[in-house]
Amino acid sequence: MHHIQTVIRETSTPLWFRSVPYNFGEARAGTLKADEWCSLATVYLPLALISLWGEGSEHPSDAVAVQLCCILDNTMALISAIRIACSRRMTQSRIAAYHKCITTWLHTLNEVLPDAPAHPNGHMVCHITDYLRLFGPVHSWWCFPFERLIGHLQQLPINHKFGAYPNLQLA
Repeated sequence: MHHIQTVIRETSTPLWFRSVPYNFGEARAGTLKADEWCSLATVYLPLALISLWGEGSEHPSDAVAVQLCCILDNTMALISAIRIACSRRMTQSRIAAYHKCITTWLHTLNEVLPDAPAHPNGHMVCHITDYLRLFGPVHSWWCFPFERLIGHLQQLPINHKFGAYPNLQLA
């Protein structure tokens, strides 16, 4: 976790980029929003994992190095799929690339974590290929505006008296 925090702190990003708190992973950092998770997954995590587990990094044994390299390859397949799916423009070749990355991730996930149970999410990500083909880029049909609204609603002060209407006075 310390290495990921260091990568977040030392990586230069454009001003418009939605970064992640420098103390990510600590309780005082708070909860990440959807776009912050996307920033973490597509920018900071690849940089951190490649520097920790990539070619040329040191490990206690060759077996550990091979295992971590497999985990890194699996993670990079998922990150590649995310980046492709979140592109502002969608083409048939990008849809095919997404499908290849996500199926690679699913197949190698079973090799990397053989005892992990399968979840419905694994099945659902395969259908995103269909949605990209039918509806175009993800940003045109995802739920980010609703997540943002929920975030604003969560910041409203409440009195914990459910069913009571606030006393409003019109001047």
